[in-house]
Amino acid sequence: MKAKFYAAAAIALVLASTAHAGGAHDHSPKHGGVVTESKDMDYELVAKPTVIQLHLRDHGKSADVSKASAKLTLLSGTEKQEVELKPAGDKLEAKGTFKVGPGTKAVAIVTIAGKPSGTVRFALK
Repeated sequence: MKAKFYAAAAIALVLASTAHAGGAHDHSPKHGGVVTESKDMDYELVAKPTVIQLHLRDHGKSADVSKASAKLTLLSGTEKQEVELKPAGDKLEAKGTFKVGPGTKAVAIVTIAGKPSGTVRFALK
């Protein structure tokens, strides 16, 4: 009986330490968008007909986007639209008229000062 208890305790300790070491962080949307993870960074795309926002989180904390930019390509059916996203407070943003809706695909090329560009893909729901 003691052996089972110690085995269970050891497993619980290993799982807890793995989660604490960064093996598990929250990837849920914080702004009502769609989240994709790439290289330990969460990218949340919020796409509305008049505004597009891209929120970046590094290990759960908002990333500094003051020297960042993104080029977003929207693919909706046979239509293609390219959008430049610029810093707007704690996010990258563009305002205008955008064809977005369920099934729209988006590809973002994100550039962050001091870090190489990354490509992130989204599928809007």
